[in-house]
Amino acid sequence: MQDHRNILLAILLSVLLLFGWDAAMQYLYPQPEEVARTAEKVDTPAEQVAAEHSRTGGLVDPAERAREKVDVAQALASPARVRIDSPKVGGSINLRGAVIDDIVLKDYADSTDEDSGPVRLFSPRGTPAQQFAQFGWVGSNVAVPDADTVWQADGGVLRQGSPVTLRHDNGQGQQFAIRLSIDENYMITAEQSVANTGSAPVVMQPFGLINRTSRTASEDLWVAHSGPIGVFGDAANYDIDYSALDEDGRAIPDGRPSWLGFTDIYWLSALVPQQGTSPDATFRALGGETYRSDMIYEPVTVPAGSSLTTTSRLYAGAKDSAVLDSYEDAGLPKFGLAIDWGWFRWFEKPFLWLLKNIFAVVGNFGVAIILLTLIVRGVMFPIAQKQFASMAAMKAIQPKMKALQEKYKDDRQKQQQEIMALYKREKVNPVAGCLPMILQIPIFFALYKVLILAIEMRHREFLWIKDLSAPDPATILNLFGVLPFDPPGFLAIGVLALLLGFTMWLTFKLNPNMGDPVQQQIFNIMPWILMFVMAPFAAGLLLYWVTSNVLTLAQQKYLYSKHPQLRAQAEKDQAEKAAARA
Repeated sequence: MQDHRNILLAILLSVLLLFGWDAAMQYLYPQPEEVARTAEKVDTPAEQVAAEHSRTGGLVDPAERAREKVDVAQALASPARVRIDSPKVGGSINLRGAVIDDIVLKDYADSTDEDSGPVRLFSPRGTPAQQFAQFGWVGSNVAVPDADTVWQADGGVLRQGSPVTLRHDNGQGQQFAIRLSIDENYMITAEQSVANTGSAPVVMQPFGLINRTSRTASEDLWVAHSGPIGVFGDAANYDIDYSALDEDGRAIPDGRPSWLGFTDIYWLSALVPQQGTSPDATFRALGGETYRSDMIYEPVTVPAGSSLTTTSRLYAGAKDSAVLDSYEDAGLPKFGLAIDWGWFRWFEKPFLWLLKNIFAVVGNFGVAIILLTLIVRGVMFPIAQKQFASMAAMKAIQPKMKALQEKYKDDRQKQQQEIMALYKREKVNPVAGCLPMILQIPIFFALYKVLILAIEMRHREFLWIKDLSAPDPATILNLFGVLPFDPPGFLAIGVLALLLGFTMWLTFKLNPNMGDPVQQQIFNIMPWILMFVMAPFAAGLLLYWVTSNVLTLAQQKYLYSKHPQLRAQAEKDQAEKAAARA
């Protein structure tokens, strides 16, 4: 009866874990809700359902995706545009308002379809996926350019090494210019200048802003931030999310801004102020699931006959670690932390470097993940040996420990003293078995996080998998890819998820029997619960876990052969468990 109650309790706990996972994630990381419009007008439907978010971002609703294509094509049909054509960035600049609202990333396809176009990062205002940047001025008693101002351009195409200057004369003695240039990667430089040819001084404040909708945002995971981001003072800020902005209206981080903007798991749009300045930096909720990050410089009086020039930058591109680090090396503080590496970045970045170099040699990212896991486990093997040696030593003195426990069962203090003396005589450290495990935790967590954050895994193929950054497409409910549909949520149990559950069950089966029957039942069921929990994760992560489990099995087999007393104990535990069931 007691065993039945324990089994029922184990099953209940497992079911709570399975069905409570999604609820817990929704509670800890709620999706943004629509709030009242503030700061500027936003064109959104009168009734708008809450957006769904994928792990990598982008519009999820098929109707919105279809409307996005139509609206973007219509917006880009205007002749009042300057084309962008650099090595990694394509798109255009809207001369009405001098808005950078059309950016595609040439190196990254939008999907794995053969006819897929490039990833679209920026879309014009009013489109379902709107995201754009703008540089301008706030003036005192002076007519400054606004959203309806049509600028004149001195060139038709913005290319690397071929800047374009936008000009506007307000007819009141002030001439405005924005000189735009772009480098070989994703950085646009904007030199904002105003020449005061009038008879009186004017007060000007240059600004830069990024406006975006959260409907295209990637999921904000506990291991990977999605939302407002920046470096303020001397630290990266990952604490602000869209729901917090909805609640508070705006956020003003403490410290001088080095850069600020919005991040998804693979993409970044960020403003970089002029070096040596300290503009006001703010994140705002504008309503309708639309948000803005802006920086505004201190007001400057421009005397008659003088001019003012301010140089800002805009990064709009991929979160490629090598590219981000190159800007940091060139003087942009902590730009590499646009990737939310966390505490273990000193382990993670070498792992990423090694993964990229293995991929360069073998040419397949799935094989590179397997080899990286094999290398890491090989390096950690001596630690595992020490752990098993400690377990074997502890197992060898178990009869003596039980004798002492029985002899001094009525005197706990004396019992502890005698057990400690036994450890000293036998030269056994009871903590030695735990320390290797503790040492391995940050190593394997770092490897796990690299596979979540690495854009290099996106759209990489392995066997039947077309994209290792997406869930395994071959699931039970679609007959492992035969039927053309994707099962929902945790029902999408794929080949890798099945292998994960099975290999984890085997590793638990090799371990010695737990003394507590409830714990033992939980350990028996846990692999299958984790199979459901992990199924929606990226296929590359599951490949790593399956490989790690297989290596654990091989390691356990080998180490049991080196420590037969542990093997004997495991076999004894299995026999006792079978006898108890009989």
